[in-house]
Amino acid sequence: MDWDDLRVFLGVARSGSLAEAAKGLRLDPATLSRRIARLERAAGATLFLKSPRGYALTEAGHRLLPHAEGMEARARAGEAALAGGEALRGRVRIGAPDGIANYVLPGVAARIAGAHPGLGLDIVALPRVFDLGRREADLAVTVSPPKAGRLMVRKLCDYRLSLAARRDYLDAHPPIRTRDDLRGHRIVGYIPDMIFDADLDYLGEVGAETPGLASNSASVQLGLLRAGGGIGIVHDFMLPAAPELTRVLPDDVRLTRAYHLTRHRDAAGPLVTRVADLLAEGVRADVARLETE
Repeated sequence: MDWDDLRVFLGVARSGSLAEAAKGLRLDPATLSRRIARLERAAGATLFLKSPRGYALTEAGHRLLPHAEGMEARARAGEAALAGGEALRGRVRIGAPDGIANYVLPGVAARIAGAHPGLGLDIVALPRVFDLGRREADLAVTVSPPKAGRLMVRKLCDYRLSLAARRDYLDAHPPIRTRDDLRGHRIVGYIPDMIFDADLDYLGEVGAETPGLASNSASVQLGLLRAGGGIGIVHDFMLPAAPELTRVLPDDVRLTRAYHLTRHRDAAGPLVTRVADLLAEGVRADVARLETE
């Protein structure tokens, strides 16, 4: 397979959009479409499902993704070796929702900092949208990809969420065999008028009622569930930190969302670009690892 075509594949897979990938790759969308078609012919498989919402990976696309990312990593390692393996120096601020900021980014940031002692990383954990135009952060992790502004957006990874509760809460309340059985149970969730991203409005999707215990923070919601406060939606990558919780309706309620990494086009210098690459690699690896624990 042609490496240039795999670069196009990665660009479209991460952004979920031909137009957004074209901006990042500095190619026109028609060229990208032809390159994707050429790659699909070479692979003998359809790699993307096209819909009005954008481009989504097929099963074959998901199988190809880690191999393409491996080739990308080897190419970057070669570039670093030719450049003398120069360590990164400077400071980069990363804004992120508190769930990923508390349970994924610390490990990723610690490894990056360990490899680059001259690099400083700030993690700003706030449940809101960051204004990159006003330099509130150099890089921002978002759920829904921003649509406006001079921004560069790449998809980081999909992540999964489950309905969960303490075992002793479940033992003390009526059994839950279907979604209808959620009625009457105390629900933990976001404060409805403080949901800053429509993709975080989970409860309507699972047929649950307005939360009886609510917070604008995913980490506080996890604390409420760990305290036996009720039933709520939890990121799967947070569950290893809460062994007292168990999934509820695991065969029926399993949500999927995606994280995106965004930066302003005026902050596209080599330091931020390299940190973005390292961050993306680390987040993908750690989310996949934590979700399987």
